[in-house]
Amino acid sequence: MLRRLVEISRPVLWVNTIGTTVIAMWLSGYLWTWDILPILIWVTFPFNLLIYGINDIFDRETDDPNARKGGYGGAKIVDGEVRAIAWGVALTNIPFLVYFVVTLPWPAWAWMLAYAFSFWQYSSTPLRFKGRPVWDSISNTDYAYPLVFVPFALGEQPVWAAAIGLMAWSMAKHVYDAIQDIDEDADAGIRTTAVAFGTKGALIWSAVFWVISTVFFALVNWPVAIVNALIAGWLVIALWREPTTPKARDLYRFSVAFPYVAGAVAGFQLVVGLVVGSYPA
Repeated sequence: MLRRLVEISRPVLWVNTIGTTVIAMWLSGYLWTWDILPILIWVTFPFNLLIYGINDIFDRETDDPNARKGGYGGAKIVDGEVRAIAWGVALTNIPFLVYFVVTLPWPAWAWMLAYAFSFWQYSSTPLRFKGRPVWDSISNTDYAYPLVFVPFALGEQPVWAAAIGLMAWSMAKHVYDAIQDIDEDADAGIRTTAVAFGTKGALIWSAVFWVISTVFFALVNWPVAIVNALIAGWLVIALWREPTTPKARDLYRFSVAFPYVAGAVAGFQLVVGLVVGSYPA
């Protein structure tokens, strides 16, 4: 069952939580600090099980006929797994949240609770942001919350340009990735932003917020901003030229690779900085 829960947590997508947490630590002025370890552990398997386990529980109806589900794009679960997944989410996340409330400054744990709440209610009732056009995209700003709560946890102030840039980036990527599920979501009565706006409307939405993210990233790091603009521009143009579901699904693997590439650019700069002595030993 543990192996199944790990599969449901989508390890290929852990970079979205781990990478943001590590970058937040670097932006806070630390190459490494042991104070980050409890947070770093939480945002691996436990928190990703919360994100995707809850999503899989409430999306069983649409996931079953969806051809891209059942692999790295998402698990297909059966009714008999729901209870185990729910218990897995609770047992792996509640102890961390209690620990953070007890040990960290209130701005840190308040953002952490908002982080967990937003992902929970994205898929779950009563709010179920996923079925609310525009709100489903806005709720995905939560991917950027580590850039806020990690600095607070370490006694520093967030780099707000980076946080706002990643919030805009997350809004864009969420709608872009949802284009491939327009047919399944529409058939199931789930009205996402992509369903409401259609393929080209969703692409315009994504393009606008990727432009905003590039502007804010440029205030922090020009190389990352340039790479962001190039990849985002290519993804939007490629799908605009062929606005079909098969094309959207074909491009999804490149969308998944997007944060890995951007993270590699940031990591390369870190290595160069270490070599030339920009960071203390």
